[in-house]
Amino acid sequence: MSNEVIVHALLMVAVMSVVTHLLRAFPFIVFGITGKAPKIAVYLGKALSPAAIAMLVVYCFKSVDFCVPGKFLPELCASAVVIALHLWRRNPMISICAGTLLYMLLIRL
Repeated sequence: MSNEVIVHALLMVAVMSVVTHLLRAFPFIVFGITGKAPKIAVYLGKALSPAAIAMLVVYCFKSVDFCVPGKFLPELCASAVVIALHLWRRNPMISICAGTLLYMLLIRL
């Protein structure tokens, strides 16, 4: 490798490191060390998570044909498992992984 390539790679790593550090420090710079966030930031933190989940549900069911009985059963069963596991365990990782695994098994079998 030439020196030019090595210098270019080191500069890229340095820029990415600075940007990553600044992104991680951004909340502390904006909200200070006390951590008291403005009311709008607290509201957005509470409102955007359910809104994102609702958009994902709409996206997942947008192409499902509910007129044909056998076509929507895998989606319905997997969704029921996700909801039940989340209400029971309150662990998104378990519920999402189990629902995805069940859905994949149902569409393959």
